[in-house]
Amino acid sequence: MKRFMKRIAAAFMTCAVTLGIAAGSFSIDAMAQDNDIVILFTNDVHCAVDDNIGYAGLALYEQEMLKQTPYVTLVDAGDAVQGAPIGTLSEGSYIIDIMNELGYDVAIPGNHEFDYKVPRLLELNDKLECKYISSNFVNLKTGTTQFAPYKILDYGGTKVAYVGVTTPESFTKSTPAYFQDENGNYIYSFCEDSNGQRLYAQVQAAVDAARAEGAQYVVAVTHLGMNGVTPYWSAQAVIQNTNGIDALIDGHSHENYQTTYPNKDGKAVVTAQTGTKLESIGKMVIKPDGTITTEMVNAVVGEKLGPAAFVEGNDVKAVDPTVDAFIKNIQSQYSETLKQVIGSTKVDLTVSDPDTGKRAVRSAETNLGDLTADGYRAITGADIAFSNGGGIRASIKAGDITYNDALTVFPFGNSACMIEATGQQIKDALEMGARNLPEENGGFLQVSGLTYTVNTAIPSSVVTDEKGNFASVNGAYRVTDIMVGGQPLDLNKTYKLASHNYMLLSGGDGMTMFNGCKVLLQDVSVDVDVLYNYINKNLGGVVGEEYANPRGQGRIVIK
Repeated sequence: MKRFMKRIAAAFMTCAVTLGIAAGSFSIDAMAQDNDIVILFTNDVHCAVDDNIGYAGLALYEQEMLKQTPYVTLVDAGDAVQGAPIGTLSEGSYIIDIMNELGYDVAIPGNHEFDYKVPRLLELNDKLECKYISSNFVNLKTGTTQFAPYKILDYGGTKVAYVGVTTPESFTKSTPAYFQDENGNYIYSFCEDSNGQRLYAQVQAAVDAARAEGAQYVVAVTHLGMNGVTPYWSAQAVIQNTNGIDALIDGHSHENYQTTYPNKDGKAVVTAQTGTKLESIGKMVIKPDGTITTEMVNAVVGEKLGPAAFVEGNDVKAVDPTVDAFIKNIQSQYSETLKQVIGSTKVDLTVSDPDTGKRAVRSAETNLGDLTADGYRAITGADIAFSNGGGIRASIKAGDITYNDALTVFPFGNSACMIEATGQQIKDALEMGARNLPEENGGFLQVSGLTYTVNTAIPSSVVTDEKGNFASVNGAYRVTDIMVGGQPLDLNKTYKLASHNYMLLSGGDGMTMFNGCKVLLQDVSVDVDVLYNYINKNLGGVVGEEYANPRGQGRIVIK
């Protein structure tokens, strides 16, 4: 609120000078009837502080908007603090510094805000000037929401409430153990259940409370997603099962869209999401007559953003020099470490489909998926290794591989481990990972020492509990032809299975079928070192032509 009021005051002075009137005679309250409320929003930035538009480009665009209206608000819909070394090395602190520098007014925790564990998130919240909001993240010890459920901003007499909603998928899309006590009891909740009703009721209660407090408009700021997420926890489902929300800013599914959905009463609710990594800035406008519109602000393709120029229409062609310098100063504090070369590759190692650009690593085999799984198997001596697609975050271009590249691929700091698992548990894990195909799933399994086929014509029969964890398979398996070392998988045999602690020990991605398995190796090395050691000790320092095909080596067949 402090930064919000400073921004209004600055815009007021700009308007007073432009109009040639004395500041003392100018009424901010009077302007509310004649000025747009502009909400600039971001989601799933994932530490991409200077990619695409970048935070400095956002800062410049905000300044342009302030020339048109005093009512400009910055909103983030989650997953800002994780995804690259600038987040990993500071456990999110550097990103909070940048968000404070820009003066964000509203922010919610996405699932990846929990990746440094809840106590660290609370520390980041203390540092974040605007503070997090979330209507459905509940501390079960106190029985209340951990953060304020909503925030109301007053735009010269027009009150807009921002209601935060965090995906219940956070249990499995972060690390389940982070939300439990030392005895394995859950001490936090996201108002999860098996049909979404608890979530809808919790959001509705927050909306109603904000309305009762005088909010004339309600904007839901959600990290829920649309496609490839649990359907009854999607943004669309929340809209369709509540009323009183006028507009919704979304995140989580990395989609770029603008649309409307009918709410419980049939009223159209404007809904938008900006994609990921600041490829766009979302711009929502509440007009004086109550009309709400959205549009996307884009970086100019093919032009280098420089520190001097301008914004032209909805194309950001430059960056704010002050914010740009602020970010560069932070980056300089660790840049030398990140430049260290740890190996090289003769081929591009990819997470995306070369034709569509989509995140293939979450729905199909890729060569980088093969490489990372091979690394886990080699360093542990396992029979089989898994690498979850959602844990492989970036591609590597042919040439030198730096420490920065490795940290960008593996930003989570997971540790390699090995367990003893039955063939049945391994089959269940593959089925769990393939349940969303052809849509993507962060739990989709890249493999080493094993091959398998997925028949997407067979509907998924995976049953999950109310938190999204694996419970059973109650029908035909879509995963077939599982081979280990050229032999069919034996469901009754035990195998040495390697991956990382997130999946095998903490039930990440809902892989709870491994709970209670015998642990053979634990905390072998962090995943970045797994990649380094495999490339240098097993491949002689160079990733060669055996990984040349971006679609991998035929370990996964999808029908």
